[in-house]
Amino acid sequence: MIIIADSGSSKIDWRLLDSSGAIQQAQSPGFNPYYQPLDHLRSSLREVVAPVARGDVRRIFYYGTGVSSERNQQLVRSAFLEFFPAAEVAVEWDLLGAARALCGHEPGIACILGTGSNSCLYDGKEITEQVANLGWILADEGSGTSLGKALLIDYLRKKMPEKLAAQFYQRFPFTREEFLEKIYQQEKPSTFLATFSKFIFQHLKEPYCYQLVYKAFAEFFENNVMKYPGYPGLKVHFVGSIAFYFSDLLRQVANDKGVVVRNILETPIAGLTLFHQKDIA
Repeated sequence: MIIIADSGSSKIDWRLLDSSGAIQQAQSPGFNPYYQPLDHLRSSLREVVAPVARGDVRRIFYYGTGVSSERNQQLVRSAFLEFFPAAEVAVEWDLLGAARALCGHEPGIACILGTGSNSCLYDGKEITEQVANLGWILADEGSGTSLGKALLIDYLRKKMPEKLAAQFYQRFPFTREEFLEKIYQQEKPSTFLATFSKFIFQHLKEPYCYQLVYKAFAEFFENNVMKYPGYPGLKVHFVGSIAFYFSDLLRQVANDKGVVVRNILETPIAGLTLFHQKDIA
């Protein structure tokens, strides 16, 4: 049996594959070793994964946030070995998981557009090049956080159309001071800003919202995809909630930029399952 995990800060998607071809799935709370103690991952393994892991677990593939350092990789690996001591454990970052899920064994450009954004050039096995990921304060173009940030700035500076601003206030009846407190003093400000993307999606027929998203996606293509050598001849793929729900507009912007977009997935786990089926044998 092999175990595949796609771990974000909010949830972990699990797939367990055995030699007969049977696939079991599960979900547990997210884990990021920079922000949460290792006991959070141990609890998921104890309560969610171990009870459904039948037979010998030989290989484990974990893709997650916060595992770029060797220290954090070892922490995650140690938690798995407590429950599956005979397993070979591979701990990789979420961008490689996205690339393998989207591109499989073919070269291409893999992009993440969710709460945050990221991209890489992939050769069919590994990431070979990456535009610097600067996080939500400096960049994250096209992400849910960047969309929410742009929307809130326009709302607070009264640049949003009045009718739309009134509808936004009905959904989020906060004062300027309350908004700033949530962003500067409370936990996970980027996640809070990203919640506004749902409002944008629901009002996408409004010219203001359409142009806001169009501009954000154009910036993503210009600052990410179009920075990779040979991008016009490469397949470009996306994963993440923003890419998935705004897919029509994303493809329109790509077409205007001369970029051909292929796969768009909401989450990587199905693609990772296909990628690793060969590892069962």
